[in-house]
Amino acid sequence: MTMFAVALEQPAPAEPRVSPRAGGAGEAQTLPQLLLSHARTRPQQLAQRVKRKGIWRCHTWADILDKVRAIALGAAALGLARGDTAVVIGENEPEHFWSLFAAQALGVRTVSVYPDATADELLYLCDDSRASFIFAQDQEQVDKALAVADRLPALRGIAYWDDSGMWSYRHDLLHAFDRLCAAGRKEHEHRPERFEREVAAGHIDDLALLTYTSGTTSKPKGVMISHRWLVDNATRMLSALPLEPGMEYLSYTPLAWITEQLLGVTLGLKLPLVLNFPEGPDQVLPNIRELAPHMVLFGPRQWESIAAAIEARMLHAKRLPRALYRWSVGIGHAVRVARLEGRRAPLSARLLLPLAELLTLHAVRDQFGFLRSRIAVSGGTAMAPDVFRLFHALGVPLRNIYGCSEFGLIAGHRGERYDLETVGPLLTVAPGFGPPLESRVDANGELLLRGGTGFLGYWNKPEKTAALDRGGWFASGDAVRVTERGEIVFLDRVEHLVKLSTGHAYPPQFIETRLRFSPFIKDVMVLGDATRPWVGALVNIDMGVASRWAEERRIAFSTFTDLSQRPEIRAVVRDEIARINALLPEDSRVVRFANFPKELDADEGELTRTRKLRREFLEQRYRPLIEGLYAGASDIDCQIAVTYQDGRQGVLRARVTGTDVNHAGQP
Repeated sequence: MTMFAVALEQPAPAEPRVSPRAGGAGEAQTLPQLLLSHARTRPQQLAQRVKRKGIWRCHTWADILDKVRAIALGAAALGLARGDTAVVIGENEPEHFWSLFAAQALGVRTVSVYPDATADELLYLCDDSRASFIFAQDQEQVDKALAVADRLPALRGIAYWDDSGMWSYRHDLLHAFDRLCAAGRKEHEHRPERFEREVAAGHIDDLALLTYTSGTTSKPKGVMISHRWLVDNATRMLSALPLEPGMEYLSYTPLAWITEQLLGVTLGLKLPLVLNFPEGPDQVLPNIRELAPHMVLFGPRQWESIAAAIEARMLHAKRLPRALYRWSVGIGHAVRVARLEGRRAPLSARLLLPLAELLTLHAVRDQFGFLRSRIAVSGGTAMAPDVFRLFHALGVPLRNIYGCSEFGLIAGHRGERYDLETVGPLLTVAPGFGPPLESRVDANGELLLRGGTGFLGYWNKPEKTAALDRGGWFASGDAVRVTERGEIVFLDRVEHLVKLSTGHAYPPQFIETRLRFSPFIKDVMVLGDATRPWVGALVNIDMGVASRWAEERRIAFSTFTDLSQRPEIRAVVRDEIARINALLPEDSRVVRFANFPKELDADEGELTRTRKLRREFLEQRYRPLIEGLYAGASDIDCQIAVTYQDGRQGVLRARVTGTDVNHAGQP
C-alpha cells in the first residue's frame, strides 16, 4: 500500500475544481493524445526544463512532440508494435518521459525501472513483463541491459540517450538515440500521417503501464494500469488540491513509483504542469532551492530526512541562532498548529509570528526551497504527526492523501482543520470514471474498498488478483479504524499487526514512523511476535547526524560499528525511544533495543528500492542479535555476511550491546 501526504500553503480556491473533461485537452484521452493536443493548441508554451552543465535547457510542447514522434517511429522501425512491452531504466530526465510517451503512442505498455536496480532485478522485470524493447539512460544502464539481452529472446532493441563513454560499444541490438531519432524522422517524411494514426488508435482503457510492487514478502507483482486509471486518479487529486495549469514541479522521484506516474506524468499532461529535472540525483535539494517550485514531491523518508537535517543543523548551531530557531518554531507551533487543530492561538503568539518569520522561519523555508511551495506531496508509508507539526510550524502545512498502487487514491484531508492522526475522508470520483468510492472495515480491521476505475489486476497472476476480491470489494491489506467523522486512521498492514505471547496486539509501523522522526534514527525495525512477551527494536542510527554530534563532544570513534555501540550514542537513542514510549499503551512500549552494527543496504537485500524494510530477511540475518536481545544479554557477538562496493564478499564481526530503555543506569 502507498501513503501520500500533501502540503498546502494556502486554502483551496473557491472556484470549481478542474473536472476530468476540462482543461482544453479533450475528453477521455490517453496520455499520448493529451500530448498531441497540447502540441497543437500551445506549441510554443514551456513544458519541460532540465539543468545540464549548469544551464537550464527548455523544451516546448512542439519540441517534445518532435522528440516523441521521432523516438516512436524509430523504435517502430526496429519492430516495436502495439501490444508489446517497453522497459525504461534511468534517472528522471526528459528522455525518460519521452520514451514512455513514445512507447504508449504506439500502443505499447511501459515499465519504468529504478535506476539503481541490479542486472538480476532488470532481468526479472523484463522477463515477467515480456519486454521487447529497452530504453536506457547511459553506459551503466546499457551494461545491465546487455548483460541480460541474451536471456530475453523477444528483445528487439536497446536504445540509449546518453552516449558518454559509449564510443567503443558495438552490439546488434544497440542504438543511440540520435540514430534512432534520425530513422524516425525519415519515416515521418515518408509517412507523415503514421504517428497521428497510431496515437488516434489508442483507447483510454488500453493498458498504459505496469508498476511493480516493492516485493517485501514475495517477488514483485506487476499492477496493470490503464490510461483511464491514471486520468481517474489524477482527477481525484485535482478535486482535493488547488492545482493550477502552469505550476512548476521538480521531478526526481523514480518513475518506477506510481506516485510519480500520477504527478509528473499524468498531471504533468492533464493540467499541464511545467516539469523541471535536476542536474543529477545529488543536486535535487540545491535545484529545489534554486527553483522554489510550486509543487514538490518527496517520499516520507525524504520529508523525515529534511526534518532531521533541520534539527541536526540546529544541534550544531551557536547558542543564539539555536535559541532564536527554537523560539520561532515555538511561535509557529502556537499559531499554525493551533489553527490546524481548531484552537484559537494566543494573541501574543499571533502578534509575534511576523517577527518569528523575519528572524528564522522565512529563512528556513528558503534554505530548503519551500518559499513558493503551494503543494508538497509525500508518497510512501505513513509519517509521524510530529513531522507534520514541525512543517506546519515552519509554514509548510502538510496534508495527508492516502492510496495504494492497486486501487489508487482513496482518502485525503480537506479544509484548514483536520486530525493529523487520520488520512481524511474518501475522495470524490468524477462522473465517467465509475461509482463513488465506498469503504468498510471487516472483522479483522482490514479496509475494503470499491468504486472508481477499480483494480485492474496483477499481470499474469490471476490467482493473486482473485485473492484480493471480497465479494466485489477490493481488500486493501491495510489495518485501519474509522473515526466518528468518517475519517480513516491508518494503523499498519494487516499482515504486519503483531500479537505478543501475552495476546496484546500492537502496530509496529505506527511505532516505527514516530521513532524515525528523531534525527539520530535513520531506520528502525520493531520486534515482538507470538513467541515474545514484550516489544523490542533494532535501530539503524543516522551516521551523518550521530558522527557530527559525537565529534562536537569529543567522543572518539573509528567506524560505523564503533560509533553505533558507543554508550553516549545508545543513551541518545534510549532517550528518543523513551519519549515515544510515553505516547503508547504500556504493553506496546519498547522494552529493549540494540543498534545495528552496520548501515542497512538495499544492495544487500536488507531494504527495498523505496527503502522499506525487508523484515523476514532482516529477522533471519540478525537472528543471533534478536535472540540475544530477548535473552537479556548485554553483549551479543554477531557475524554478518557483507558485500563490498568492489563486489568482494566478507564477514563483519561485531559485538553489539543490548540496552534496556527504562533502566536509568544504562548505558
